[in-house]
Amino acid sequence: MRENDSDHSEFAVSKTRRKKESEALQDIGVELVRLPRERLEKLDLPDNLLAAILEARRITSHGAIRRQMQYIGKLMREVEVDPISEQLAAIRGESAAAKAEFHALENWRARLLADDAAVGEWLAAHPGTDIQTLRQLIRNARKEATEGKPPRSSRALFRMLRDLAETGEPPR
Repeated sequence: MRENDSDHSEFAVSKTRRKKESEALQDIGVELVRLPRERLEKLDLPDNLLAAILEARRITSHGAIRRQMQYIGKLMREVEVDPISEQLAAIRGESAAAKAEFHALENWRARLLADDAAVGEWLAAHPGTDIQTLRQLIRNARKEATEGKPPRSSRALFRMLRDLAETGEPPR
């Protein structure tokens, strides 16, 4: 082997590796296409990438979708992918911060169901809370627990707490 060939091979990326990286970017693109529009807009994507993702949702032909996904993968090569991947992991609940937030909300729900004083603490931290709905969900969740019914109200309470913690506004 010549000396120049060995120097070149150290920096050359194999075709297989390039293909795997390209497919990984396309997989992220597929995940982006499946997100609701409001979540997409929070990701702060470049305009051309956002437009390509929205266009992919409109397409119905299998071949056209495949080509559009390849185009999205190509656009993603020009973008810093790590922040997008981290945000997608947080959306999926895979990041440490998302898990910690989930456990904190579970603890709030447990405190609210166990102790009436916790309602005042929650209201002090989240003044935009609809107190009537909060108290009704707590009352219904306690009743369901004592009667051995499925925890429908408890789940609704968790959703309300999550929405208030994320946006400061109750769910619509």
